[in-house]
Amino acid sequence: MTQTPKTPKKLFIKTYGCQMNVYDSERMVEALGGEGYVETKTADEADMILLNTCHIREKAAEKVYSELGRFKGLKAANPDLKIGVAGCVAQAEGEEIMRRQPMVDLVVGPQSYHRLPAMEKAVADGHKALDTDFPEDDKFDTLRKRAKIKRGPTAFLTVQEGCDKFCAFCVVPYTRGAEVSRPAERIIREAQELVEAGVKEITLLGQNVNAYHGHDGGLAGLIWALDKVDGLERIRFTTSHPNDMDDALIEAHGTCDKLMPYLHLPVQSGSDGILKAMNRKHSRDDYFRLIERIRDARPDLLLSGDFIVGFPGETEADFEDTLDLIRTVHYGQAYSFKYSTRPGTPAAEKPQLPDDVMDDRLQRLQALLRDQQRATQDSMIGKTVKVLFEKAGREDGQMIGKSEYLHAVFANTQDVQVGDLRDVRVLKSETNSLGGEIV
Repeated sequence: MTQTPKTPKKLFIKTYGCQMNVYDSERMVEALGGEGYVETKTADEADMILLNTCHIREKAAEKVYSELGRFKGLKAANPDLKIGVAGCVAQAEGEEIMRRQPMVDLVVGPQSYHRLPAMEKAVADGHKALDTDFPEDDKFDTLRKRAKIKRGPTAFLTVQEGCDKFCAFCVVPYTRGAEVSRPAERIIREAQELVEAGVKEITLLGQNVNAYHGHDGGLAGLIWALDKVDGLERIRFTTSHPNDMDDALIEAHGTCDKLMPYLHLPVQSGSDGILKAMNRKHSRDDYFRLIERIRDARPDLLLSGDFIVGFPGETEADFEDTLDLIRTVHYGQAYSFKYSTRPGTPAAEKPQLPDDVMDDRLQRLQALLRDQQRATQDSMIGKTVKVLFEKAGREDGQMIGKSEYLHAVFANTQDVQVGDLRDVRVLKSETNSLGGEIV
């Protein structure tokens, strides 16, 4: 007698925050795939809803509780619906999530999501499941091997997690734990699997990625090992700390053809006083000297950064030092934020600046950064860039991809497919993209 195949259960996962959470969500889908789940893009038809959360942004926990409130009707209509919270808010809030939202069935921290299958079974048996430990077993060893499915041309690959820097504003050491690096051979194996599935560009991820120590040669050694992977065309990495940009990594930017000329190197402030209060352990002059060395190695490198305005104690003079640093360095891209407290961090205990002061400074800083981004894009007009095409554009016959400098580039063409790497002559600069023609 032929058995009727089981209907797959459907998993809806919503991802917040950084690229590492995107990578983690992919692995959660794979982990639950062994339990009969397939991913759905619609919460209404899900058998399980997972929120993979981020604790970096302002009022992150409250936004998660608000999101959970939207699922009450779904849970009422389908009592068998399982609802879970994963990621950094789960790590920080723990049991409090279940206390405030009793409909939540499981809470799992970012270091324990390989245990999701066992937690799902516990929930199916009528129990609540909570795991916010920092387990000794390596989640990457425990996770299922990546499924042999066709992928897009770009992918994230986590190589390092956690941070030992303890910047005064940051929760990462508390939610992701101490710095841990994956062994190089496992990363290379996963990269090969991604390439076999169609990936041509890999971005190496870590909270402090250039502190990677899973290869004898550090991150530079890992990059050179990945350089030998046939079919891998491009390598990027993010996010870095200035104190871990060693000589070998700087040299790799000048000599490794597969390492793209783009670097995200947050400085956060241009004031020595604020950098000290932030516990950044570098000065503005240290940063200037580092940028000079990097640009000597790769003159065409596009630099990106992070900036926080309104850190406790920041004066107008401190803020002007930040503007001066930006004018001196010149950024092709950047991310900027008003300071907001993170419970449990040293800076959260300090007197906070008024909102109107922070708003004014953020607007002035962002105006300067926008001018620099636009000037960088305008300078590309007439140049030829190499674009890895990722998807179709809004217009018929239009394709969109990324240049080596991480600019979004669109071109109208009929003979380009997703995954093609083509030369494009830049003809125009839009607000956040470049337009061109295939050469």
